[in-house]
Amino acid sequence: MLQGQTLWELLRQRVQETPDALMAVDEDGRTITFGEYLTESETAAAGLLAQGVKPGDVVSWQLPTWIESLVLVSALSRIGAIQNPLLPIYREREVGFITEQAGARMMIVPSTWKGFDFEAMASSIAETNSDMAVLVADRTLPQGDPDTLADLPSDGSAPEVRWLFYTSGTTADPKGAQHTDASIVAVAKGMSERLGVTQNDRNALIFPFTHIGGITWLFASLQTGCSNILMEGFHPEEIPMVLSRENVTLAGSGTVFHQVYLAYQHKHADPVFGDVRAFPGGGAPKPPAMVAEMREVFDAPILSGYGLTEAPILTMADLSDTDAELAVSEGKPMPGVELKLVTLDGVVSGPGEEGEIRAKAPQMMLGYLDSSLDADAFDEEGFFRTGDLGRIDDNGNVIITGRVKDVIIRKGENVSAKEVEDLLYTHPQVGDVAVIGIPDPSSGERVCAVIQTAEGAEPVTFDSMIEHLKSEGLMTQKLPEQMEIIDVVPRNPAGKILKHVLRDQYSD
Repeated sequence: MLQGQTLWELLRQRVQETPDALMAVDEDGRTITFGEYLTESETAAAGLLAQGVKPGDVVSWQLPTWIESLVLVSALSRIGAIQNPLLPIYREREVGFITEQAGARMMIVPSTWKGFDFEAMASSIAETNSDMAVLVADRTLPQGDPDTLADLPSDGSAPEVRWLFYTSGTTADPKGAQHTDASIVAVAKGMSERLGVTQNDRNALIFPFTHIGGITWLFASLQTGCSNILMEGFHPEEIPMVLSRENVTLAGSGTVFHQVYLAYQHKHADPVFGDVRAFPGGGAPKPPAMVAEMREVFDAPILSGYGLTEAPILTMADLSDTDAELAVSEGKPMPGVELKLVTLDGVVSGPGEEGEIRAKAPQMMLGYLDSSLDADAFDEEGFFRTGDLGRIDDNGNVIITGRVKDVIIRKGENVSAKEVEDLLYTHPQVGDVAVIGIPDPSSGERVCAVIQTAEGAEPVTFDSMIEHLKSEGLMTQKLPEQMEIIDVVPRNPAGKILKHVLRDQYSD
C-alpha cells in the first residue's frame, strides 16, 4: 500500500507503480487508467486556474458520480483549492447556506440532471453572492496548459484544511466538518486493510461520490491500485447488471444496495456476482437476517463499518470475523481509534453496558467550520459525541443499539427503535421498516412501525406484526401501538432512513 500523505502525492506514486492499470469504468463502458487520470487532472487543473481558481479558494461542487468528477477532485487538489463536495439532493436552501458559510469562490454544477435545473439554482444563489462564480460542467471540465501550473512543494505539504463536508440538516442547518488530506488518508488506509483491498479488486462506487465515503474510496484506489465501477445514480434494475458485467469483487455499500442485489439474484438462476468476495456496508443499520441471507445467496460476507461525516469509519469488520459477529456488530475500532461509552446518566459504561459512543481518531475532523458548534460536539476530554448508542462485546466488536435521540420513551420505558426494527425485518412480508416515536398525550410517545411491503408479498396486518414480535420475545411494553404501510421507506443517498420526515408525516 502506498504511503503518500496527500491526494496528489498518492496520485504521483500510483502512476509510477501502475500507470496503465484501470482506475475506473462507468455504466456506459467508458474507462480511465491511472496514467490517463494524472494527465487529465493536470489539464483540468490548468483550465480551472485559467477560470480564476486559486490556491486556498473554496470550490463547492455538486456533480453526479462521473469519471469527470474524479478528475475534478484531483485537479482542485493540484491547484491547492479547498473542496466542498455537495450531495446532489441538496437544493437552494441548503446550497445557499453552505456556499455562503464556506465562502465559496466557485460553484461547479451540471446544467440539468435527473430533471432538476442545477444551473438555474446555482445562478440564483450567485445573484445574492457576487463573490461566487458558477461553472457548468456536463461530463467535461475546462482545459488548459499544465505548464501554467506552479510547482508543488517538494515535501508534499498542503494547507491543513482541504475538505469541507456538510452533514445533512434535519431540524437545523447543515454542519460543515473540516477535514484534511491526512484524515482521509487515515480512514482509507484502515478501511483497505480491513477489507484486504488489492489492485485486483473492482469496487462498486455507486453511491454519491460527493459523500465522504466516495472521496475515501478515491484515496483507497490510489493507495492500493484497485479499480472502481461507477454509476451516476441509484438505478435498482441497472446496478446489478453493470456490476455483474464488470466482475465486481467488492459490492457495497449498505443495506439499501444489498436489498437490490438480493432481489436481482432471486430473479436469476445463475450467480450474478461470480467474483464477489465481500459486501462492504455502512451508513445505515443492517438487519441480522440480511447478513445471513447474503452469505447464503452469494457465499460472501457483509463487512460493515460505523462512522460519521465528522469521523468516518471508526470501526469496521474484517474477513476473520465470524458470521455471528458480522450479523450483529460493526466490527472493531480502526487503527488509532479510541472509544469510550457513556451512559445517559453521564457515567462511563461498564463492560457490555450500553452507552453513547464517543471517539478520538486520526480520521476525526478538525472541528466544525462554525466553531461555536464544537463545545457541544466534544466532551471535556476531547472525545467527539457521536449521538449513537452502543455496547462493546467481549471480542471488542462495537454493536450499535440506536441513537440517543432515537430512544422512544413510552410511559417512562426506554424503547430502542433499532431493536424493534431488527425483529420486524425477520417478518417475511416486511421489505423495509422504520420505527419512530410519535408524540402522545397519555404515554409521552407511542411506538409506530412504518413498513414497506416485501416485493411480491401481501401487506402485513397489525395483528400479524404484533404476533410476530411476541413470538420473537419482545416485551409487551415495546410493542408498536401504531402501524403504517408505505410504498417506500425514505432514505438519504447514504442509506439512512429519514425519520424526521416520517415523524412529520404521521404525527397528529
